[in-house]
Amino acid sequence: MRQNLSGGRRLSMLAFALWGVFSLHAQSPNDVSFLATLGELREAGYDDKAAIVDRISKSGHPSVRAVLTAFMEDRLYFRNSDQQIFLSKTEEGDPLNLIDPITLKSAGSAAADSLTKIGTNNALRLELRTVVAHFSLSAPEVSVRMEAVRAMEKSLDEGTVKFLRERLSAETDSGVKAEIASALALAALEGQDAKAKLDAVSMLKSSVSQDVRNRLALLLEKAADGSYVEKDDALRRAAADAVSGIDQWRGFYSGIETLFFGLSLGSVLVLIAIGLAVTFGVMGVINMAHGELMMLGAYTTYVVQMAMPDHIGWSILVAIPAAFCVSGLAGILLERTIIKYLYGRPLETLLATFGLSLVLQQTVRSVFSALNKSVITPEWMSGSLRVNDALAITYNRLYIVLFTLIVFSLIMLVLKKTRLGLDIRAVSQNRAMAKAMGIRTEWVDAMTFGLGSGIAGVAGVALSQLTNVGPNLGQAYIIDSFMVVVFGGVGNLWGSLIGGISMGVVNQLLEPFAGAVLAKIFVLIALILFIQTKPRGLFPQTGRAAEDK
Repeated sequence: MRQNLSGGRRLSMLAFALWGVFSLHAQSPNDVSFLATLGELREAGYDDKAAIVDRISKSGHPSVRAVLTAFMEDRLYFRNSDQQIFLSKTEEGDPLNLIDPITLKSAGSAAADSLTKIGTNNALRLELRTVVAHFSLSAPEVSVRMEAVRAMEKSLDEGTVKFLRERLSAETDSGVKAEIASALALAALEGQDAKAKLDAVSMLKSSVSQDVRNRLALLLEKAADGSYVEKDDALRRAAADAVSGIDQWRGFYSGIETLFFGLSLGSVLVLIAIGLAVTFGVMGVINMAHGELMMLGAYTTYVVQMAMPDHIGWSILVAIPAAFCVSGLAGILLERTIIKYLYGRPLETLLATFGLSLVLQQTVRSVFSALNKSVITPEWMSGSLRVNDALAITYNRLYIVLFTLIVFSLIMLVLKKTRLGLDIRAVSQNRAMAKAMGIRTEWVDAMTFGLGSGIAGVAGVALSQLTNVGPNLGQAYIIDSFMVVVFGGVGNLWGSLIGGISMGVVNQLLEPFAGAVLAKIFVLIALILFIQTKPRGLFPQTGRAAEDK
């Protein structure tokens, strides 16, 4: 037995040695030279590292850009046992997922304490950023080339300007070409040619970039002795006009961004208020636990993500029907066990549902703890849609607005085109007549409460992409959602849509001037004044029984 084991060990060692010899022969002379140059980084000082980076950039190896990017982002390591250099997928973690610097393929993983990071400093990172940008300008992706030009704008030395001039004629994308022209104009501002400076200001005045605005403003600053840095009056006037124009356009786009934030906030309020509008319009129940049903939907999203850690992108799509079912079934259970005994007694209903909200909060604390949970944003919802240098729309908020419109359309279809919708509308308009016509009003009440609760759960899915999930999540939005229902008109979905979006936009517009608390107070005062003139809201409910609600 021992002889067999010893023979097996010798065989495995021989195979490993043969694999090592084969891998060395498989590497080309360029690979060997590239690895040798990389190896010099292990013991080199920062000044020597800069020279080594220059040699690496001129090696012509296909992995240059990936390696230097990793070096710039502090993701370049060497293994302590054999001094072999690797890239890592992330800067930190344990274990670290390694990448081979030659093939750029996975090389397994290793414990963090078995590796040593090859360090950089600010000066070296600045040089690396410029070198990587030079390589990125040849990338096939337009977005990569655009970011490369923007990175090079931060250090416009003579070599960079020369390289950009050469690249300008070869660039095919109009957006990247315009960005290169802008960078060259910024470089001209540092020169001595007055006409070139004036032409540069004329070219840059159409930009909305904050960096361009700051560089132009430097021409207007005064020196310590009270004299202007720039002596040319015509150039200073042109720069002043350009700065003023850029400020006006940036203010305009900032307003658009604020409106979009208000639209996304209003969309969340609409999702929450739709369920309240349906429930109160049919049953006349003031459901103070509606926010906690939304909280259940948010926690359902968290649980689904925990169950699908390798499919985060799909988890949100799975969480939508899951949250609807969980919150909807919870709503039906509450209606069948407690709320159905309190119809016609609004004060007792309010107190009972408030007590239910406390019970649900404590239940969540017992199951998930009182700490907030973070829901991961899928990759397809991350980032932003960059319209220009002054306006960027985040994808998660954009998807929430679109999602709200889709949910609203589906609810309208259910109410207008299905038998359940017909029964809900009949009961909401005249309960006694609907019951006399054979409609099972108790069943309609349960389904309506379940539908409203399910919509609240779906709102929780959307809200989980904007904030952390916690036991008190519902309390932050329940009052605002009631205000939306009252403002739009009790039981009217169109009123909830218009009211929610209006309140979200107005609140965002007021916040920069009044602050978050005063903005809510102003909105509440405006709503009170509005209710004094139109007690039934924007779109009053119609029907013979409307006066009784």
